[in-house]
Amino acid sequence: MPDYSHEEAILGGRNGLVAGCDEAGRGPLAGPVVAAAVVLPLNVCIDGLNDSKALTEKRRETLFEKIHDQALAVSIASQSAETIDHINIRQASLAAMRIALNQLPVFPDAALFDGRDVPPGLPRALATKAIIGGDGKSMSIAAASIIAKVTRDHMLISLDRQHTEYGFASHKGYGSAKAHQRAIEVHGGINRVHRMSFSPFRQSDLF
Repeated sequence: MPDYSHEEAILGGRNGLVAGCDEAGRGPLAGPVVAAAVVLPLNVCIDGLNDSKALTEKRRETLFEKIHDQALAVSIASQSAETIDHINIRQASLAAMRIALNQLPVFPDAALFDGRDVPPGLPRALATKAIIGGDGKSMSIAAASIIAKVTRDHMLISLDRQHTEYGFASHKGYGSAKAHQRAIEVHGGINRVHRMSFSPFRQSDLF
């Protein structure tokens, strides 16, 4: 279960603010990638906080509200499917995390990122660390993973109302869903909604 040991380590015994950053939506065929940055008080325990992928949708929604209530700062940023096609999903994910961090209403002393990479272009004075599996190790990153995931889910539910034939509300744009695969076969892809650089759209006539 996540705790604050990584936050305490990066501060090195000093008082300060630590932001956790994570993204949601690297793998889907449709919709944006969404990143969140969250600054939690290091003495706050939010019951059940964990990697968003380990939680039910109902539990994520409950924790989403609790995080907003108890966090010192929350920021969200996204990169569109069109941008993902233009700069690739890795660069789009890093850009979304950088923007989310830079938009925080209070700027932290340090930042922890889920994954292997620290986004480029951050202030030199900011202490940073990338943690593989960080959403299951750091409370701040776990909080960011939930904010990013729930926000993106809400965006796909909204998108579903515009394109009801694709079923975005149920599968959130993932290509593994058979209903999504069938809709693509029948209707093709939607420009600026589907990621045309991803298979099966790449070098195909499905859009």
